[in-house]
Amino acid sequence: MRAEFDEQLKQKLYQRLSGILQPEQILANENMSAHTTFRVGGGADIFVEINHESALQKVLGVLCEEGLTRLNEDFYLLGNGSNVLVSDRGIRGVVLHLTKTYGRIQVEGTRLVCEAGATLAAIAHEAYENGLTGFEFASGIPGSLGGAIVMNAGAYGGEMRHVVQCVRLMTLDGDVVEKSAEEMHFGYRHSLIKEEPLIVTQATLALARGSKQEIRGKMEELAARRREKQPLEYPSAGSTFKRPEGYFAAKLIEDAGLRGFAVGGAQVSEKHCGFVVNKGGATAGDVRELITQIQQRVKASAQVAIEPEVIMLGFDS
Repeated sequence: MRAEFDEQLKQKLYQRLSGILQPEQILANENMSAHTTFRVGGGADIFVEINHESALQKVLGVLCEEGLTRLNEDFYLLGNGSNVLVSDRGIRGVVLHLTKTYGRIQVEGTRLVCEAGATLAAIAHEAYENGLTGFEFASGIPGSLGGAIVMNAGAYGGEMRHVVQCVRLMTLDGDVVEKSAEEMHFGYRHSLIKEEPLIVTQATLALARGSKQEIRGKMEELAARRREKQPLEYPSAGSTFKRPEGYFAAKLIEDAGLRGFAVGGAQVSEKHCGFVVNKGGATAGDVRELITQIQQRVKASAQVAIEPEVIMLGFDS
């Protein structure tokens, strides 16, 4: 049975978590705008910094004992916060933040064994330093490994499924299982984790030997393309919409006459219509309303439904 997350349970959880974590790892009413790339969102009742697999197991154990057993309802996972929109009222419940400290990267020949909190930029840099090619496509994606695997993140013709050899996962009971790439059911912005309540803790990436000069050149080329084409100067969650089959979301949005269209401080980027950006002072409500209006207008003009790629947390529906 789901527990009612009230002040009494909040205090009890804080006390229990204080017995297994350091005080600085447990934050009350933490402003989520500081942890998301949109730079919007209200407070989380309890925000827990997770820096090791064993800590994650212990915290899940406490949550389970208190009846908080439903992922994305009672508690939430957060990595780099680069693909989420948190409501202005925040999150009622617990946020487990897989920090960059939970991001160790180990080199084993042509393989990289990476913890879930490692940023894709850090992994790409480690690959470059060791003369390993195949991960250049992800060097500019502003996310962490865990989130990238959940979404099968990709860019410039590459996707996580092209490099993942196996994934270490944790069930909500704290059990650890390992899945091969084939067992991960990777698809367009999809993985097994969209089907089952599992948590990515680690992944092994299979790369290949390459020229450091060529690897660096490819990463610099992709970075230049991003700077030219994408509104990196404004807070956003990257590409806002999934690609509808047979279409490009940005082209549909532009054809609907929405380049530069704004709701409050949220705007369809004038540089790239596939991005909703925070031009300054936007609220999560502004962003959500703009996304809704874009969907409605594209549907009316092109008879095509476009679906947000951004994960929305703390909203009623």
